[in-house]
Amino acid sequence: MTMQDPASGVALWRQVADGIERGIANGSFAEGEKLPGEMEIAETYRVNRHTVRRALATLAARGLVRAARGSGTYVGARRLAYPLRARTRFSEIVGASGREPRGRLIGASREAASRELARRLAIKTGTPLIRIETLRLADRAPVCVSTTWLSAERFPGAESVFASVRSMTRLLDHYSIHDYRRASTRITAGVVETTDAARLDLALGRPVLVVDATDVDTDGRPLVTKRSRFAAERVEFVVESS
Repeated sequence: MTMQDPASGVALWRQVADGIERGIANGSFAEGEKLPGEMEIAETYRVNRHTVRRALATLAARGLVRAARGSGTYVGARRLAYPLRARTRFSEIVGASGREPRGRLIGASREAASRELARRLAIKTGTPLIRIETLRLADRAPVCVSTTWLSAERFPGAESVFASVRSMTRLLDHYSIHDYRRASTRITAGVVETTDAARLDLALGRPVLVVDATDVDTDGRPLVTKRSRFAAERVEFVVESS
């Protein structure tokens, strides 16, 4: 049985894990630093050691901490620096940080373009679109969930192609689009919704950074538009001027 704090409705181990993750994100625990012992953490959060162990195991599974036998638990991952530039590629950014980029296809479907999506893609409202949902990870830590839309007419069978190549860059390359750039980026703040909370391994109510972006080809013609929800405590955006 999972114990919860009646006042918040959040499992106690989750509260401990979130507190430690916040400490890593804000620099209270530096990369490579040894965390306090289980007893000290238990006393800080007024929980038992079993609860602390479950919290630390969850953080270790995501690569945020690492346990050294006979020594203790140490901070592993740092917040991912994520540049926002004309050519933004998740795999390149994560790889440059020394981590392994990973991607999972959550699902794909078809829908008619809303007025807003039609505006972004410079097409008519109601035009058939392919919608692709993905989860992106740095090593084992989930970083963002993305919803991407593209024209079903221009990219026939794109959902099947993406299921095979698991990369938007390789998908576009499949359709002979070998270069593209970011035309617009809009960032807002929000709180994680139920479905994304499970995918990002976040407690409900935790902050996310929502990025709406549109990519265009070398002629300036819109290719894809997407909405990505980033776990705010695992990433920092770096705006590059050139």
